[in-house]
Amino acid sequence: MDKFDASLKSWIDTEKAAAELINITSRLWFEKSIELILLRSVLVNRGTGKLLNKHIRAETILKKPVRVQDSLLIAKAILNEDIAPARIDIGRLNSEWTGEKDAYPSVKEFVLDKLKAFIHAEPRSVKTQDVVLYGFGRIGRLLARELTLFAGNGSHLRLRAIVTRSDSDEDIKKRISLFRKDSVHGPFNGVANEDYENKAMVVNGQIVKFLAANNPEDIDYESHGIFNALLIDNTGVVRDREALSRHLKAKGISKVLLTAPGKGDIPNIVYGVNQNKVDIDNETIFSAASCTTNAIVPALEVIEKTYGIKKGHIETIHAYTNDQNLLDNYHKKTRRGRSAPLNMVITETGAGSAASKAIPSLKGKLTSNAVRVPVPNVSLAILTLEVNKQVTIEEVNNLFLDASLKGTLIEQIRYSNSTEFVSSDGNGDSCPCIFDSPATNVSADGQTVILYLWYDNEFGYSSQVIRLARHIGKVKSYRYY
Repeated sequence: MDKFDASLKSWIDTEKAAAELINITSRLWFEKSIELILLRSVLVNRGTGKLLNKHIRAETILKKPVRVQDSLLIAKAILNEDIAPARIDIGRLNSEWTGEKDAYPSVKEFVLDKLKAFIHAEPRSVKTQDVVLYGFGRIGRLLARELTLFAGNGSHLRLRAIVTRSDSDEDIKKRISLFRKDSVHGPFNGVANEDYENKAMVVNGQIVKFLAANNPEDIDYESHGIFNALLIDNTGVVRDREALSRHLKAKGISKVLLTAPGKGDIPNIVYGVNQNKVDIDNETIFSAASCTTNAIVPALEVIEKTYGIKKGHIETIHAYTNDQNLLDNYHKKTRRGRSAPLNMVITETGAGSAASKAIPSLKGKLTSNAVRVPVPNVSLAILTLEVNKQVTIEEVNNLFLDASLKGTLIEQIRYSNSTEFVSSDGNGDSCPCIFDSPATNVSADGQTVILYLWYDNEFGYSSQVIRLARHIGKVKSYRYY
């Protein structure tokens, strides 16, 4: 057998292992509510090519072999054990198996040791949480995709209804079409059908009602079988407690989550940083802050805790949004009336002040500004920070590599070591903060650090909203990261 044939046979064997791993991953998810991930990348509903590329990427980050054949062995062992619902990073387990397998008689003993806290354990949560989406725009549709794609056996968050201005057959048809096909994020990786008779769409077997109302308090959700629901307001129309409290007057709604910065005393939460500082039992209205805030706060938390920040500036290079005009026309805000696809547009951002709501020690230390640019998605935040210690580029990069692999921010920070990363490479990334290590810079005196943070301002942010929704609804599973 020549080198070509040998290489091809090896690849086919590897791809067959990946295909088998996909089957095991699906069984774990649908039968046991065990979700396998690989360095925070989702493996459920992914093809062999993506799965293999995720293993290759994990090798470059961990700097050790991460073989799909080993992942398959470990996944099979997990399937055969009585393990409580959990989210398990098989990349971490794979890496540990590579370094420690000589210490175990079998992969079964390895899994029993590593996941011993979950063996024969009671589920961390035994409740389900009904969810209502109020609005069905860019963020609303992404939330609906993720909530229905990853419903599993229905034991966690359950999307029950979507509130729009109209529930006519024509409106339902158009909204489901927009749900199925997206110019930025591609087609929906599932099945969504219209049910005009019941004013609903059926997504992967889940019946999701379309409800119409002029006032939030007018809807009787309980009459539709929806109780104690978490309502996610993704319209961005109202942001203060008084207006958002109108949702709580509707029968069936117990808590409200806003997908925009909240005003006044509404707690602005960046999941991974300050969610545990909010009393979710007694608070009824929450804010998931903004996409930019979710991008910068995890990085600011890392720098502030390790080096301390004297002051800094945040410049956001942001994709254009529906708030701008496609062509030059009147707009109540300055500059935003000019054509979004044809111009770079300076505009304001409250990211600096919003960051201090999540990290109070930064109050008054940060300034911020933004430039909208002609790309439809994925933005870049540039942080220029004066710190209290002398540092080097290598120290900063190692700090973020460590933060991306262990600790409380591993779902929030993705470490990129690619020298070829461009904005479209961040499309569809669930981490709200992609740390671009080759771009890191440090001043000659070692006390000014410049960080480049990419973020999918739609999908990365939506992923954070869902993490926060699980926290508020108390439907989180065990974690092995």
